[in-house]
Amino acid sequence: MTAAIEARGLTKRFGSTQALAGIDLTVEPGRVLGVLGPNGAGKTTAVRILATLLKPDAGTVRVAGFDVLSHPVEVRRRIGLTGQYASVDEDLRGVENLVMIGRLLGLSRSSAKARAAELLEEFELTDAGDRLAKTYSGGMRRRLDLAASLIGRPSVVFLDEPTTGLDPAKRDDVWEMIRTLVRQGTTVLLTTQYLEEADALANEITVIDHGLVIAHDTPDGLKRQVGGQTLEVRPADDRDLDRVTALLASVGTRSPEFPSPSLVSVPVAGADALTATVARLHAENIAVTELSLRLPSLDEVFYSLTGHTPAAPASPSTPGLVTEGAAS
Repeated sequence: MTAAIEARGLTKRFGSTQALAGIDLTVEPGRVLGVLGPNGAGKTTAVRILATLLKPDAGTVRVAGFDVLSHPVEVRRRIGLTGQYASVDEDLRGVENLVMIGRLLGLSRSSAKARAAELLEEFELTDAGDRLAKTYSGGMRRRLDLAASLIGRPSVVFLDEPTTGLDPAKRDDVWEMIRTLVRQGTTVLLTTQYLEEADALANEITVIDHGLVIAHDTPDGLKRQVGGQTLEVRPADDRDLDRVTALLASVGTRSPEFPSPSLVSVPVAGADALTATVARLHAENIAVTELSLRLPSLDEVFYSLTGHTPAAPASPSTPGLVTEGAAS
């Protein structure tokens, strides 16, 4: 199977700053690769190179089967790109934004209008299609921006922090749109600093820091790499909190912590700790409302790998791109 995206030894320097120091990325067709990393790790630089907006200093890159340096036009015909901030023309109506992109991509006026109507319906914007984009909410602008990136029916889509600034409900809407794209066979490279987003959407995750790939695996694989599991117990009666804390201290590999009121958490080695805890809770007649054994969260993995806690994006991301097969 030919990879939809394949980069080998990708390097890029800006003056004295080494943005990329030889990264490898591979995404198989119809899959989602989540690219994680702290601010300044090199994520957006990598996306710009893959999308033909920047030339690498060294390395090879193929997207949709074409080399991005020797066949950039062919690559652009097959990709879509959406950056961190919606890049729509606020002085045009929603439908006019999409028709304009279609015309720039070489569609006839009738084909552009038909494709715009199709996407407005798919992204639940039909009723707002005749309104100026400046009247749209942030979530509506994001949906319009995503629709614009799909005008050319790209086989590969780059989403550079696509849900930045959206409330949780609108973020869920974007997640479902991404899942729909993948079900239709689209390949997605997703950069994000919302780790739950990568956990929910990505088949595999690559972690970049200081321009280097420092980890690559499935979400569960990364969690297992960090090692251990976490046992959490919430007693039904707060008066039992001290007894629960003492119990977990005896089975854990570190001192118990309290991630929320009345919830006691401790790392453990092996599933036997769960069995032992259940038996002791029963023996001591301690009722609980919550009892779980889980792998580390991606937040914990991220901190373990990079030494950073996840942070909200601090600067604008990839600018809009209009190409033969992609827009936005």
